[in-house]
Amino acid sequence: MANYRDRRVAHEILREVNDILRKKVRDPRVQEVTITDVHVTGDLQQATIYYSILSDLTSDRQKAQMGLEKSTGLIRRELGQGLSLYKTPELIFELDQSVQYGNKIDELLRNLNKE
Repeated sequence: MANYRDRRVAHEILREVNDILRKKVRDPRVQEVTITDVHVTGDLQQATIYYSILSDLTSDRQKAQMGLEKSTGLIRRELGQGLSLYKTPELIFELDQSVQYGNKIDELLRNLNKE
């Protein structure tokens, strides 16, 4: 029988982290951050959290990454209080490249129709 616990925990982490970012974190660098996906290891020890921002500037991406890294402790503590897990997973934040990739594909398709 398949074990779906890691996916359920990932979904709960996604909801909780979005809520924590909106209500608890006061760092202006993470105000425009949106959590897009969460991947949790099978033993629930690590959670990779993928995020996106609206700005295309590299400086804004770096600021958002630094803001998330600085607030990881607060997010993890709040997450531990919100979830009923034996051990709160270690959080790793990574920029979600799928939005930029999708925009690139759309632009290529539009250029094909012009020719």
